[in-house]
Amino acid sequence: MRLTILGGGGFRVPLVYGALLGDRAEGRVTRVVLHDLDPARLTAVTRVLAEQAAGVPDAPEVIATTDLDEALRGADFVFSAIRVGGLQGRADDERVALAHGVLGQETVGAGGIAYGLRTVPVAVDIARRVARLAPDAWVINFTNPAGLVTEAMSRHLGERVIGICDSPVGLGRRIARVLGANPGEAWIDYVGLNHLGWVRGLRVAGRDELPRLLADPVLLGSFEEGRLFGVDWLRSLGAIPNEYLHYYYFNREAVHAYRQAEKTRGAFLLDQQAGFYERAARADGSALAAWDRTRAEREATYMAENRETAGAGEREADDLSGGYEKVALALMRAVARDERTTLILNVRNQGTLHALDADAVIEVPCLVDANGAHPVAVAPLPEHATGLVCAVKGVERMVLAAAGAGSRATAVKAFALHPLVDSVNVARRLMEDYAGVHPGLAYLK
Repeated sequence: MRLTILGGGGFRVPLVYGALLGDRAEGRVTRVVLHDLDPARLTAVTRVLAEQAAGVPDAPEVIATTDLDEALRGADFVFSAIRVGGLQGRADDERVALAHGVLGQETVGAGGIAYGLRTVPVAVDIARRVARLAPDAWVINFTNPAGLVTEAMSRHLGERVIGICDSPVGLGRRIARVLGANPGEAWIDYVGLNHLGWVRGLRVAGRDELPRLLADPVLLGSFEEGRLFGVDWLRSLGAIPNEYLHYYYFNREAVHAYRQAEKTRGAFLLDQQAGFYERAARADGSALAAWDRTRAEREATYMAENRETAGAGEREADDLSGGYEKVALALMRAVARDERTTLILNVRNQGTLHALDADAVIEVPCLVDANGAHPVAVAPLPEHATGLVCAVKGVERMVLAAAGAGSRATAVKAFALHPLVDSVNVARRLMEDYAGVHPGLAYLK
């Protein structure tokens, strides 16, 4: 089976390949094609993978190419993990937004809109090429903003594109762990959009254990979300929000913390990964060891400003091992081998959330089999959550409309309508400044 990874020079690719090395079942991936626009990054990541595969019998063959059509032709699965504009683009997204006093995070608020406007045209081109060159392939989208990009691609690939995120999985794992349950045996009632969802129940052997957690302030405050949001707020909500909702519920504090930080997250990763790629290119050292050190630092500093604002402390050791690669491979195995499973994924709504239309991509538990991912019916969200989901989905639709028409005015509307951008004038200035630093936005007229 052939797996193509777009963004194959990306830092997290070794996580995927490392997971593939442990798969010895029939029908496993035997060839991995890495595609990237940067040959130097491809070379560095290929060196890491070669060290990972050393001594592993029948390790998947690795091929690297800068030719997109060559990479897609004959693929059975395509992992799309691109970053249009690179980490410099992310750092610019953050810097411009913070200069105007609004959040610049890469998927939330102004930064997410800017990133989406750059990424959607590229993602749509990829979707069209997949439909032409590998019509039977399944596309698993890692690219952020994951829900928005998956929806853009679904307009050309239908149900054959599925978005993934490890954030809901990590949240469910933490809740199960604090309740003393096996995460693999728990049903997580989770619903929302990517980076905008809530756990409303966690069932073990048919019994919902979440009320027990919410009723115990000591237990509730013992894990990351309890410390991040505060016990009183979680009990008031009656649910456990995805960590990214901290940007909404504590927006002023988050913006203040990011403006006070020595570097934004994007600027930190830009410098950190530049050092890794430089070290990995040297013939006199271990590329894998350099990658391991860099990854450990990356995971430990994730959402550090938010945790500092909330006094949440350091991340727990169990949360430093990533997880998105496990979700992706579980999804791929379920489809390729009909190994039926349940995963929280980004898929078309299909009537699951009545407040949104059938084609809106949402993030919910899905039953996965050889025919793809099928969203599970969920109870309606409370009004406050429905309002936020509908508002953000409306912004995503404005981004898609702006990208489709090349309309700068519609892009300004997307900025202005986002709940975390509080002024039409700020929206206009954001658009002007983003256009000034991002060549990839030149198509907006």
